Amino acid sequence: MKVFVMNRMLFGSVWLATMLVTAGCSLAPNYEKPEVTTPQAYKEQKAPTPLGSVEAGNWKTAEPSEAFARGEWWRVFNDTTLDHLESQARDANQNLVAAAARLKEARALNQSARSALFPTVDAGFGPTRQRVSPASQFQSDSGQGASQTMWRAQGGVSYEVDMFGRVASSVDAADAETQRSEALFQSVLLALQADVAQNYFALRELDAEVLVYNRAIELREQALKLVQQQYSLGDTSELDVARAESELATAQSDAMTIQRLRAASEHSLAVLLGKAPAEFSMAASPLQPVNLRIPPGLPSSLLERRPDIAAAERSMAAANARIGVAKAAFFPSLTLTGTAGFESGSLSNLFKWSSRTFLLGPLAGTALDLPIFDGGLREGNLAKARADYEEDVANYRQQVLVAFREVEDNLSDLRVLEEQTLTQSRAVEASSRAAKVARAQYTEGDVIYLSVIDAERTALQSRRAAVQLQGAQVAATVNLIRALGGGWGSASAVKNQEVTQR
Repeated sequence: MKVFVMNRMLFGSVWLATMLVTAGCSLAPNYEKPEVTTPQAYKEQKAPTPLGSVEAGNWKTAEPSEAFARGEWWRVFNDTTLDHLESQARDANQNLVAAAARLKEARALNQSARSALFPTVDAGFGPTRQRVSPASQFQSDSGQGASQTMWRAQGGVSYEVDMFGRVASSVDAADAETQRSEALFQSVLLALQADVAQNYFALRELDAEVLVYNRAIELREQALKLVQQQYSLGDTSELDVARAESELATAQSDAMTIQRLRAASEHSLAVLLGKAPAEFSMAASPLQPVNLRIPPGLPSSLLERRPDIAAAERSMAAANARIGVAKAAFFPSLTLTGTAGFESGSLSNLFKWSSRTFLLGPLAGTALDLPIFDGGLREGNLAKARADYEEDVANYRQQVLVAFREVEDNLSDLRVLEEQTLTQSRAVEASSRAAKVARAQYTEGDVIYLSVIDAERTALQSRRAAVQLQGAQVAATVNLIRALGGGWGSASAVKNQEVTQR
């Protein structure tokens, strides 16, 4: 008998020791970020700076760094109106409010997942009225069953021992999902800031186009008066008058088209600011050339700056942790439960010491559950978790490639636009000179009016193209900043150290 008791004690001690050793051991694979091909410099970078000995020694594999301050990057444009608009958008944009709500939801889910690390405690109080059947009292069916009222005041506790890391892996997945939501919020914020800047500069570009058309209308009004005078003197035909009237009406119609586009652009900007279009208007302010050169830095730093890349990386980490949750389902689970309190047939005797009661262990079922057969459910869940992780790895690598492409696209745009703007400036100067010469020659009777029309059309198209190139240049600058992941800390640091004038 003593040997039997000792064997039971030994078995119990070994079992308890095993439970303590396995508690909290995660079955999730060791998480390592997948390798991605990172060039040492951008293809479109004009003069890639070679790594010096110090910088080369500090060069490292990029890691997501959502804590890195992006700063108010739009201040590099030195535009107080834009600064004010960005502040309004940050405070009132509804897409950003929705993203903030999603972040709150992720944090709430994280809190729910973490609650499994702690025991649950509850308490209850109340009466129970019960009548049992005669058969349950081993009496005949014609007998009288007993009735009774039971008063209970009890507290209960339940705790799942995390033997194989199911709870820990669930918490790790929830932590990664929360960080992913934080990165997505930053991505929405960056997109909003860039959209506001692009819409603002697009609006100012349209203002500049309106200015070009207004000047063209003035010149064509003057030309029409000149043609009408010459027609009244018999020096020209009615055809020239009709052509001058047509050119004037065409310019006026094109100017109205620009006004229509400007109204739509202003409405879009109002929505970005969280306002109804009727509540927002912006005074005309023609776009001025923006001559900024944004340094792209090392390609490896892009992986640390882009919030969408950080979100994709955190999604991988969450999927990796969920593999551990799926693996833990193959092993036993241990739940410790207990209740204690008072139970009495009358309320007056409920809290007497003799009315105390307790229960250790589950009221129904067992404390230790061992899965045996489920028709392949666990195998399917594990295979799905692994497939989800593989998908997230592919999405991460693809996001990195897209990020590199976006940076290269905007670098090439800025490189070509810089040269194209200079070329177009020469075209504007030449076409304006040609239009002036054509008007003078027509006044002298050396050329027909059709030559004046062609020269003025060319001059108008050149001026408008120049304005559009200025708009494309500032849009590419904003897009490059967005592709690089935002700002660089404080605005003063950007202006003094990194942004240079072209």
